[in-house]
Amino acid sequence: MRDELAGLTTFVVVAEKRSFTAAATELGVTASAVSQTIQKLEDRLGVRLFQRTTRSVGLTEAGQRLWERVRPAFTDMLSAVESLDELRDRPAGTLRLTISRVASSIVLEPMLVAFLREHPEIRLDVSVDDGLVDIAARGFDAGVRLGETLDKEMIAVRISGAQRAAVVGAPAYFAARGKPKHPRDLHRHDCIGYRRISGGDIYEWEFDERGKDFQIAVDGRIVVDDPFLGLRAAKGGLGLVYVLEEIARPYIERGDLLRVLHDFCSPFPGFFLYYPSRSYVPLKLRAFIDFLSKPREKRRKRGHG
Repeated sequence: MRDELAGLTTFVVVAEKRSFTAAATELGVTASAVSQTIQKLEDRLGVRLFQRTTRSVGLTEAGQRLWERVRPAFTDMLSAVESLDELRDRPAGTLRLTISRVASSIVLEPMLVAFLREHPEIRLDVSVDDGLVDIAARGFDAGVRLGETLDKEMIAVRISGAQRAAVVGAPAYFAARGKPKHPRDLHRHDCIGYRRISGGDIYEWEFDERGKDFQIAVDGRIVVDDPFLGLRAAKGGLGLVYVLEEIARPYIERGDLLRVLHDFCSPFPGFFLYYPSRSYVPLKLRAFIDFLSKPREKRRKRGHG
């Protein structure tokens, strides 16, 4: 029985990570030990659970079926263990988060030091990923995304103020091409496109005029899936880019980029921390929620305390 549980535990971690090496790091063993444990489990079950290549690890049909049955049970077991945190004086354990790149820059990085200093027994395991992630299936405790992208079944806690989009370009670009006066004018400009990781489609820039929302499908010589790369390309004069105002602000303040179409970009709900709807919230997650809910000024004071 003990070997069976060890094998299933290793199977769950490899299935989550899609990597024997990453699973070994998570489990604190060697990649060879992980491979041997999975091989023994496959031999006992008489089926192959993973398709292995030099570049990737994927589930076979049998592996997928086992994963779908075993994962919920392991989630319940972990929740039961984590519930013992309530008997401790302080929150502890590993808090697994999935967060977008922009949210990492705006929300997580400014508070990281202060949070870990205030909660020395909590460890953070952060996955930076712009795609929409099934946090329950992937074993995350919570995620951080813009509110408008969240599944309605999730519990969502607002952790930032309203955000606003900005269309920016380099002074040299505007000197050569002129400035758009209306979003329709973007069809005459080089625009740096953003490809959504989740769907693979090119994002249409969103605007509003007199309370009416509309989208513009832009075109240009560059498409990226990283807003920070888009900003750097715009700084180089390669076109206009549509990003969150907060990450464009340093470029604007330095004069590297100029903003246009401001009146067509209205505020929208900002970032939310979200987690599955369930009656029990681990103490470590509750501590993170409480910390993020504090005014930013108080977080900074604690961080420099």
